[in-house]
Parts: sequence; C-alpha cells; structure tokens
Amino acid sequence: MKKIIVLLLTVLMLCSCGTETSDGKDRPSVSGKLQVVDGKLSSEAGEPVMLRGISTHSILVSEQYINEECFSDVADVIGANVIRLAMYTSGMGVAGYCTGGDKNGLLETIDKGVSYAKNSDMYVIIDWHILDDGDPNKFIEEAKDFFETVSAKYKNEKHVLYEICNEPNKVEWSDIKSYAETIIPIIHNNDPKAVVIVGTPDYSQDVDAAAEDPLEYDNVLYTLHFYSATHGQWLRDKAQVAVSKGLALFVTEFGITASNGGFPYDKDEADVWIDFLEDRNISYVMWQLSKAPEACSAIRRDCMKLKGFERDDFTEAGQWLMDKIAEKSDANKE
Repeated sequence: MKKIIVLLLTVLMLCSCGTETSDGKDRPSVSGKLQVVDGKLSSEAGEPVMLRGISTHSILVSEQYINEECFSDVADVIGANVIRLAMYTSGMGVAGYCTGGDKNGLLETIDKGVSYAKNSDMYVIIDWHILDDGDPNKFIEEAKDFFETVSAKYKNEKHVLYEICNEPNKVEWSDIKSYAETIIPIIHNNDPKAVVIVGTPDYSQDVDAAAEDPLEYDNVLYTLHFYSATHGQWLRDKAQVAVSKGLALFVTEFGITASNGGFPYDKDEADVWIDFLEDRNISYVMWQLSKAPEACSAIRRDCMKLKGFERDDFTEAGQWLMDKIAEKSDANKE
C-alpha cells in the first residue's frame, strides 16, 4: 500500500509540472495532440506549448536526410521538437508533386518522415509547399486528393500537423481563404481536431490581412515567414496587429539570412525576432535541413554524413539554431 501511495504522489507531482518534458521541450509523448486555445498553440490539456525546430528542403531533392538516425539527430543534437516535411508542388528544377512527380513515391517519403518523427518524439508538419505556383488554387484538385489521403492515413496520430499552402504570392487573402475553406473541411472530416496551418499573402507576410477576415474553423494557425537580414520591425508590427486581434500564428519558415537564403547573416535581428516570438508563444521552424549552396542551409557543404551528426557538422546558421533552442528550452525548465 505504501508503494502505491508513493507512486500516486509521484504521478501527481509530474502532472503538476505542466506539459513539458525534463529537457524543457513540449513533445508528443507528454503534450499529446495539439490544439489552438485563445490564439495560442496548446497541448492536449490546453496549456500553451512552444515548438522549435527545422524544415527539410524539398523532399524531392533531400530525401537522403529523411532517415531514422538523422531524425534522431534532429531531436537530440539540434534539440528540435518539430520537423517540417516540405512537399514542393512544383519547381526546383525537377518534377514537383503536381508537375509530373512520382506521387506514390513522394507519399512513401512523407510516410517515412511521419514515422521517424514519431519515433524521435517530435511533432511533424506536412507542408504543401506552394511557391513558384503562387496561387494555391492552381493545383487545388491535387491538394484535395493529397490532404484527403494524408489526413485519412494519419487521423489517429497525435504528432501530425498540416500546412496547406506554404507561401502564397501574387494573390489576395480572399483567394487563399477560399482555398482554405475547401481544404480544411477535407482534413477535419477525417480528423476533426487536426491543427491546420494556413499561408498568408505576399509569401506569408501579410498576417494582418488574414486578421481582418479570419477563417471560421477551430484549430487553425496562420503562417508568418521572415528572414532576419531582410525583414525587421515593420514585419513584427504586422504580426503584432494580427496577434492583438486574436490571430494564432506559426512561423513555419525563417532564416538568419536575407530572404533569398543568401548572405549576410543578421543574428542580432534574428535574436530580436526569437524574443518577440517567445514572448507571444509563437512557435518557429528554421529553413533548412540541407547542405544546399545557400547561407541558410544548416549542414556544412563538406559534410558527407546522412546521420550521426555532431555540432561541427553544422554551419553557422545551424549552430545558431542549436544554441537558440537550448537557450529557450533551458529557460522553460524549472
């Protein structure tokens, strides 16, 4: 009986400590299926959470990093509790999902990523990566089929989030909203509590426009993207307007570089951005887990590894992310 009482007291103590694990990170094993509560991404129990992580480059060209050991490194070495799988719809000089790509093969890669993220106790964002196509309605039929497939397959998984249009551009919020009003019901029909992230106009900068006419669905977040050497206080002002109107934001892509992914680095401005996001419980994912010849890449060009990464295998940008996640996670510990 004494052992039972001690065990119960231990459980109660653990429950009273909030949703985070001992490493200061909200992970699926503890925070469960996420939801949006009062404009904040929250745990299954309704407590605010912070996701901090990294995005793959297009899985069309970086499939080699979608392996079990690499994802473990993302969780343990980088310290991420979320990873984003970028499914390009078109472009990148190769066949996109909607422009001649191997749909079945790409869906298998997504499936691997979802599984590896779960095994590493990370959340995963399935990203429908609108970019060159601009208007998400251009491939809306393919999007309907894609999100019907993945939301039905992962409806019982607690760690999956859906990003339905990465960076809409050259379209108005009304066009994006119409698209979202088609795609969100498809996802919620299979998984009524799924968290859905919706892109905003001008490469996911005009969150203030979305705040003027938000979607009428539960568990919706709106995308904000920034690159610190290009986007400064003026974009934070837009974000603040949206937040003040109750819009729930998620930075599904950012960098410490210029908006084209190139130099210079601006770590000072990036630090200001991260403090802004942390103060408002806005989660963030850095671009990109690759060694593409861009300043924003996290892996060094001379690194031949696909797993077993150590700190020295990462670029200045990658090491900055590691340090920032560690700093903010440590701050969340007791």
